[in-house]
Amino acid sequence: MSKFYPIYLDVKDKKCVIVGGGKVAYRKVCSLKEAGAEVVVVSPETCPEITDKKGIVLIKKNYDESVLDGALLVIAATDNEAVNKKAALDARKRNIIVNVVDHQELCSFIVPSTINRGDLCISISTGGASPAVSKSVREELEVVFGSEYEEYLNLLTKMRSIAMSDIKDSDKRRRALQRLADKDILDIVKNKGVTEAEARIRETMFK
Repeated sequence: MSKFYPIYLDVKDKKCVIVGGGKVAYRKVCSLKEAGAEVVVVSPETCPEITDKKGIVLIKKNYDESVLDGALLVIAATDNEAVNKKAALDARKRNIIVNVVDHQELCSFIVPSTINRGDLCISISTGGASPAVSKSVREELEVVFGSEYEEYLNLLTKMRSIAMSDIKDSDKRRRALQRLADKDILDIVKNKGVTEAEARIRETMFK
């Protein structure tokens, strides 16, 4: 099978259909909602988490192709292989990208294992060869890229905006932006906090 092309997809305000109502489907609901998608779940029965989930469209009936109207993507996550396959074929017929959980041969996209630290998102995939290896690598990277990265990137966003607006000389601005990525700033965030790191940046930014 050909390799997948790595890509990040903008699903904000886009219709995304999840076929299935169990725990796996619920995890997909949560990740799509976090990305701002308009989530539609179709299943005759749903787990309590999906039933109680706010901000989704819940269609409690058997899967029917009509639910795909206007969808950007489809995720089939039922325990019925025939339903999953039909949803996949229907989606492909309509040129809608589709993921079938645990059946890569039916997928036009796969969902990698991810680490999220604010604006930092790291994706890990073995192309379906071994989800267990993806999980193991993710757990190792979670130690390397700790929670301090979220505060660090929030600070860099703030200071980059200041540099872009306040430093008029292009060479000075370029040097200032390069200094923002210095590892010592991250170390200060981790060991002394954001306030100390911001003070250090302000000391050097306009030099």
